[in-house]
Amino acid sequence: MTREQRSSADDVVVVGAGLAGLACALDLCGAGRRVTLLEASDGVGGRMRTDRRDGFLLDRGFQVFTTSYPQVRRRLALRGLRLRPFTAGLVAHTSAGPVRLVDPTRRTAPAPGGPRTGGAPGGVAPSAGALSGGVLTGRDLAALAALSAYDTVLPARVVKRRADRTTAAALSRAGVSRRAVDEVLRPFLAGVFLEDRLETSARFFHLVLRSMARGTPCLPADGVGAVPAMLAAGLPQGVVRLETPVAALTDGGVLLTDGSERPAGRVVVATDAPTAARLLPGLRIPGGRTVTTYYHAADVPPLREPILMVDATLTVLGTCVLTEVSPTYAPPGTALVSTSVLGGAPPGGEPAVRRRLAELYGTDTGPWRQVAVYTVEGALPAMTPPWPLSRTTRFAPGRYVAGDHRATGSVQGALASGTRAAREVLADLARG
Repeated sequence: MTREQRSSADDVVVVGAGLAGLACALDLCGAGRRVTLLEASDGVGGRMRTDRRDGFLLDRGFQVFTTSYPQVRRRLALRGLRLRPFTAGLVAHTSAGPVRLVDPTRRTAPAPGGPRTGGAPGGVAPSAGALSGGVLTGRDLAALAALSAYDTVLPARVVKRRADRTTAAALSRAGVSRRAVDEVLRPFLAGVFLEDRLETSARFFHLVLRSMARGTPCLPADGVGAVPAMLAAGLPQGVVRLETPVAALTDGGVLLTDGSERPAGRVVVATDAPTAARLLPGLRIPGGRTVTTYYHAADVPPLREPILMVDATLTVLGTCVLTEVSPTYAPPGTALVSTSVLGGAPPGGEPAVRRRLAELYGTDTGPWRQVAVYTVEGALPAMTPPWPLSRTTRFAPGRYVAGDHRATGSVQGALASGTRAAREVLADLARG
């Protein structure tokens, strides 16, 4: 790098304007460093984006925003997001029929004509049919209550230090019956982890329980893309450069696909895992989980409650009426239904999904209109045990890597990894 290049170089170039890259750039700019944030696509957010189409808000894959994450509370003005809550619970369609589980400590109203809820230990309220059908026994409820209480009350550092195992092993060790797991917990957690064998790290599972117990599941009125948009709004003008893909890293910065070079003393790669591995040869990355989300429009809401429904057959991972959560997701007088399936398109494609939705909602889905379908490859990292909840972002001298694949597959994980990258860059800059 010439003297002239050094004088015009950034202190840091951050590659990728997802949550990790945004958090990193915010902290570096806050410390007074010259930063450029390069993003290959036409908007910030990475996998957390929302498309506007014909009056619909279409998140790129079904996502739930949780308010309890420390990084969320630190960085975001939640009131500005105009958050709309889900019912704190779920309806599981089991072999014994629908089972409704809600948190009785929160205000939730059962759907008209739905099963009545009664109190139960540990913040879980099953329908009467759940107990009589034997899907969830009193012992199951007690075991779940103990798990929830442990993860909610104890400091997070204690939860993180537990011996790691698979989620399936953790549930078995806690005394939850095989039937309760297969009919209720596996369908729900398959949607959280994007895998149906419950092989995900129990450490992450316990943190998920903690976040659900301490926070509120919700959606921003303008879609989940409002979250990265709010973060980006806090950056100085000119820091973010959209539609600027990076071809490679060089000794003096980064090489763009148009052949030009962006000089920088240090580079943080905050992209998805495969792109990070391409830009940083030798980087070890985990496998990825893929999910496909279908959006359907209906003239009448098939369920008048903002609650998630899960399917014990795993034909679909989960479905909900998004306009019951926030009416802003569709034009007036239209209901928007979101449904996710594991992996790519299922056998039978969209018609098979529509048939299962007719069974789950108990309605004719023939008149429904398909609005969009999104397949998100690598939507989450495969977090098999032992999974480190955090790791250094230092890869090589002047080279750093951040993202949820370096922490946990969550908003908290991505933001925390970006935060750590900025902290380690600043520490290295201070040492010269």
